[in-house]
Amino acid sequence: MMLCIATAGTVAALVASSFTLSWTHSVEHTQWRESWVVQGDRLQVVEASVEGSGAGIAVPPDAVWADGRWSYRPALGPVPSLNLAASGMTPSPWTLCPPDGQCLTLGAGAGEAVRLWAGADCDQSQ
Repeated sequence: MMLCIATAGTVAALVASSFTLSWTHSVEHTQWRESWVVQGDRLQVVEASVEGSGAGIAVPPDAVWADGRWSYRPALGPVPSLNLAASGMTPSPWTLCPPDGQCLTLGAGAGEAVRLWAGADCDQSQ
């Protein structure tokens, strides 16, 4: 399976079994980061962390404070896709980093929709 990315009428495919998705919180200006794995035709979040708590940031009771971040394992099942919105109100776009370290910037412009999913050929009909 590949990690498929649709944005601005373009579809890209990455050969990656995992990736990290990060962004900066619009009010607190702290970094939020999620680690995801590709499981067949689904995406599974396996860890999340945030640099602090505050407006709209509910840190779960099982979160652990280490290295300047609250880290935890979200209790969510696999999802068929992720839809990322770009409000234009956040101080940074989404950053997607596969294990090879070749990070991509997504949703830099307000209203720029981004969709992520796992697929054998990245056909958008999924």
